[in-house]
Amino acid sequence: MNEASSSLLSVTFATLKKDIRLEWRSKDALNSMLFFSLLVVVIFSFSFDPLAEESRLIVGGLVWVAFLFAAVVALNQTWARELRNQVLDAYRVSPAPANALFLAKVLGNFIFVIVLEALMTPLFVIFYNLHVLGPAWQLIPLALLGTWALVVNGTFFAAMSLRTRNRELMLPLLLFPISIPAVLGMVAGTTAVLTGDNPAHFYIVLLLTYDVVFTTACLGLFETILHAE
Repeated sequence: MNEASSSLLSVTFATLKKDIRLEWRSKDALNSMLFFSLLVVVIFSFSFDPLAEESRLIVGGLVWVAFLFAAVVALNQTWARELRNQVLDAYRVSPAPANALFLAKVLGNFIFVIVLEALMTPLFVIFYNLHVLGPAWQLIPLALLGTWALVVNGTFFAAMSLRTRNRELMLPLLLFPISIPAVLGMVAGTTAVLTGDNPAHFYIVLLLTYDVVFTTACLGLFETILHAE
């Protein structure tokens, strides 16, 4: 491993460790995401009969809508911490690679959202009386690839909108349109597994392709965003 790769990994994991430690102490992002997701579960469970057969057809959309909006709550806080005491400005003038900061933020958000999904999935199963008719293992790659699609773009656009006046409003305006292909793949793939009507292989490949393309694009453009005035 060359020196550049070693520096990238060391800075990435040091920053990731710092973010996880701060979140563990404050739990601001996790508490906000959990509260929002619980609201979605409870409100929609009263909107239709959760025992009806149709719930299996629509719950895939409800699940990912809940996770998408909950993730935005955490993504809005991703860079806000770095503005305190000019931490982000100090990073900009340091010799540390810019992509290390970006990867650490993406990995941190990925971990937080995955934890949210692990906590909320049993509640969705209970409230909506779900029974998986297709291969249940396909839900794992759908969840991992779909979550990565949300957080990699969300982290990038959160950095882009960081210095705007209304960054809380700007992030969803930028994130939601470009996430439409990924969200459609996540919803269709989850529904296919729950109903057992169609295999979800196509949607897994779609999400994998989406992740590769947008991760590469975000890594290539992040340094420009970081040093933009």
